[in-house]
Amino acid sequence: MAALWSSFICFVVASAIVIPISAQLSPNFYEKLCPEALPTIRSVLEKAIYREPRIGASLLRVHFHDCFVNGCDASVLLDDTPNFTGEKTARPNNNSLRGFEVIDEIKEAVNTACCGNVVSCADILAVAARDSVAILGGPSYQVLLGRRDARTASLTDANNNIPPPLLDFPALLSNFQGHGLDLNDLVVLSGGHTIGLSRCTSFRNRTYNDSNIEPEFAASLRTICPVQGGDNNLATLDATTATFDTFYFKQLLELKGLLHSDQELFKSVGSASDGLVQYYSNNPGAFFADFGVSMIKMGNMKPLTGSAGEIRMNCRFIN
Repeated sequence: MAALWSSFICFVVASAIVIPISAQLSPNFYEKLCPEALPTIRSVLEKAIYREPRIGASLLRVHFHDCFVNGCDASVLLDDTPNFTGEKTARPNNNSLRGFEVIDEIKEAVNTACCGNVVSCADILAVAARDSVAILGGPSYQVLLGRRDARTASLTDANNNIPPPLLDFPALLSNFQGHGLDLNDLVVLSGGHTIGLSRCTSFRNRTYNDSNIEPEFAASLRTICPVQGGDNNLATLDATTATFDTFYFKQLLELKGLLHSDQELFKSVGSASDGLVQYYSNNPGAFFADFGVSMIKMGNMKPLTGSAGEIRMNCRFIN
């Protein structure tokens, strides 16, 4: 009887749903459309992170990799098909980007809670990134919503637009500036590496070839990441990898950045980047506040709104 009543309610609600057409993102986009959308995303995420704390960092990274390829449009979630090539096999993503099953779980739960397909996959990624950070001890900033999902993807742009871990500082800054972001955004968003793990392939070159690395730290990494083999062996991005904090910046001051691109932010030369790393290492409140600002700024990169794109029923495939 309860299931029948629930189905009836969903039928009535679904019949009344009119998805607003808006050219602007808004924090209240789902307030009337589906008030259960955001609590449902949070609930599924809490269970997923309880099962595997690393998944929070993974979902933050998926959002980043999505936004840096032609905007925050969930193109990164599209699977390859015989007639379509997505972005999952791009060099920065292949055998590296993860958490797609959790996004599937969230999408299914949200569709049920909303009695229909009203929440975009792109918005799910943005909210999941925010909630992952908050669940792991970081800030809970206000996410702007109303994105729609791309019907296309670009393997070429994914290969070219996502900054690899081998970049030197000038190339890193240039990459971020090319996406409408600035030096402060670069340092703050890199601070997202306070959670998560990285594969040996991403830090092998730094471990054996960089000079600005603390010797004992380098030696410890060599036990994890041999010169040959062990490509998928993992190391923590900072020493408190399951907690969103400022330890990432503190490690940069000690020349213990895991990735070459991380340590490029602090080189003890009195640069503006050096100053920001020192500032955030001692000011967690400022880091948390600025991280939210930069995440909102990144989340506004070329969103599809209005009648552009679509709202996918399944995040892996276009409708």
